[in-house]
Amino acid sequence: MGESDQSGLAFSCTCGQVTGRIKPQGLKHGSHAVCFCADCRAGQLYFKQPDPAPGAVEVFQIAPDELSFETGSENLAAIRLSPNGMLRWYATCCNAPLAATPNTPKFPFVGFIAARFSDTTALGPITTRAYIPTSGGKHKHEGIRAAIVAMLKRVAKSRLSGKWKQTPFFDAATGEPVVSPKLIDKSERDALYP
Repeated sequence: MGESDQSGLAFSCTCGQVTGRIKPQGLKHGSHAVCFCADCRAGQLYFKQPDPAPGAVEVFQIAPDELSFETGSENLAAIRLSPNGMLRWYATCCNAPLAATPNTPKFPFVGFIAARFSDTTALGPITTRAYIPTSGGKHKHEGIRAAIVAMLKRVAKSRLSGKWKQTPFFDAATGEPVVSPKLIDKSERDALYP
């Protein structure tokens, strides 16, 4: 793992203006997952990324206090695919998707896009596969219980310690997102769900 052992794991947007790190404890306690859901796919399509279908979007799930931005945080922006949908964060400089979070810092969770890391081997093996399509239009999950337990442990630890307020995505004083998220309109949304 090299540098990731001592200083965490670096990430950047496509053009390199937005950079940061996942802290070592994030690497230790995070969950490496892939998601086949329509929303994860729609998020990639909205940002003009290659269509992951029939594959999945690869993410690393951590608590928000386990990551930090080093440069380019002024380029952060967010969208919502639906009025109550997750916030999907991206870099305005190059339209690179970065992460998804709930709408509130009170549920401290980040699904960080694994493609943003230069070395995904440091994330460990993929342990969870969510929304795997099956016949009849249904889906199944693999390793979901372990991912949920790990997420709930991270959330509980973050809430009890007060670290849930240490997030680069929300204002610590108000709890509001650091930028106003754009709600995409229905016609745009419909085009993302072919």
